[in-house]
Amino acid sequence: MQIAIATERLAGEHRVAATPETVKKLVAMGHTVVIEAGAGRHAAAPDAAYSEAGATLAASRAAALGQGDIVLTVRPLPADAIAELKDGAVLIGQLAPYHNDTFPLLAAKQVSAFAMELLPRTTRAQSMDVLSSQNNIAGYRAVLLATHYYPRFMPMLMTAAGTVKPARVLIMGVGVAGLQAIATAKRLGAVVEATDVRASTKEQVESLGGKFIEVPMSEEEKKANDGVYAKEMSDDYKQRQAELVAKHARAADIIITTALIPGKKAPTLISAEVVQAMKPGSVIIDLAAEAGGNCAQTVPGEVITTDNGVTVVGLTNLPGMVAADASSLYAKNLFTFLGLMLSKEGYTLNLEDDLLAATLVTHAGEVRFPAANVANPAKKETTHG
Repeated sequence: MQIAIATERLAGEHRVAATPETVKKLVAMGHTVVIEAGAGRHAAAPDAAYSEAGATLAASRAAALGQGDIVLTVRPLPADAIAELKDGAVLIGQLAPYHNDTFPLLAAKQVSAFAMELLPRTTRAQSMDVLSSQNNIAGYRAVLLATHYYPRFMPMLMTAAGTVKPARVLIMGVGVAGLQAIATAKRLGAVVEATDVRASTKEQVESLGGKFIEVPMSEEEKKANDGVYAKEMSDDYKQRQAELVAKHARAADIIITTALIPGKKAPTLISAEVVQAMKPGSVIIDLAAEAGGNCAQTVPGEVITTDNGVTVVGLTNLPGMVAADASSLYAKNLFTFLGLMLSKEGYTLNLEDDLLAATLVTHAGEVRFPAANVANPAKKETTHG
C-alpha cells in the first residue's frame, strides 16, 4: 500500500501525522510512504530523516495525496485537498466529526474516512487514543503558558528580601489534560486544587498531591457522571457548582479549565462576574476555547486582559506548541490504529471490529456519521491487496 502524508495547512499547526520512526516501521512492513517535503520541519523531523527512513519526498501536496492509497492527517483536509485524493482512498486523522461539513465530499470520492476522535475509550484502544495523548500534552503546556502570563513566581521562595507565597492553582475538569496540569503545577511548586463533576476523580487528584473540591451532589447525580466523559448537569447542580467555583476562584492565582462535552459547546464554568472578582494578575487558561470556552470572557485564539487585570488565555491547539513530542505520540497512535487493517499482505477493512466501525465516518459512497445517516451498510469486510 502507498501511504501519504501532507504538510498541515492550518495556521499554527506544526504537528505531522507520521514521524521517521513510524515511517521506518511502515516501510519494514513492505509499504511505501510518500511525504510532502517540509511536512515535519516544525516538528524536529527534517526531510533527510524521512528519506533515511525510506520515505519518498513529494514536491507538493497534490503530488503526495495523489499517490496515497492511505492518507494520514492531523487536521481535517480542506475541500481543495479532498479533490486531490485518489478515488477510494483511506483517510485517517482527527476529522472534527461534530463540525465537519466536508464528509459528503469524501463520500463522493468513495473515501473510507476514520475520525480518531470517535475511538471508544476502552482498554484495547488506549494505545491508539489520540485524544488522550494530545490532551496530556495540552495539560502540560497549559501550566507553562500560565507561568508565562502570571506575573509572579509559581513556587514558594524564601529569600533575604522576604518570603514569596506559592501560587494557588485551580484545575477545573479532571480528565487527561487536567491530571497532567495538576502533576505539572505540583512539580513547579504550586498549591493545587481541582474539581470535576465525576466524584470518582477525587482519588486521582489526591494521588497527585492536589486537593479535590467536591460539589455536593445526590447519589443519582454521582451515578450519572461516573463514566469516562463528563455529562451535562442539571441547572440545580450548575448553581451549586457556580457558588463553589466563585469562592475558590477569588482565592486562585491561576485557573486552568478543561471541561468538554463531545459534540456540544463547552460548558461555561466561569462567569464574567467571577472574573471580575478575581485578583489583579490572575490568569485563566481555557483549554476548551476551541469549543466556545469554559470562561464567559474567553476569546478563542486570543489572549485578553480584563479591566480588573485578569489575563484570559484562549489560545487553541496547545499540543501544536510542543510539536515534536506531540507528533511522536500522535504518529504512534495512528501506526497502532493502522495495525487493525494493515499487514504485509495488504489492507483489510473488517467492519465487525468495534474500533474500526466506531471511527468510520464515510465509506462506500455514504456518510456514516452520525450513525443515523447509514441507510444501507456496506459489506462487512472489504479487502485490497
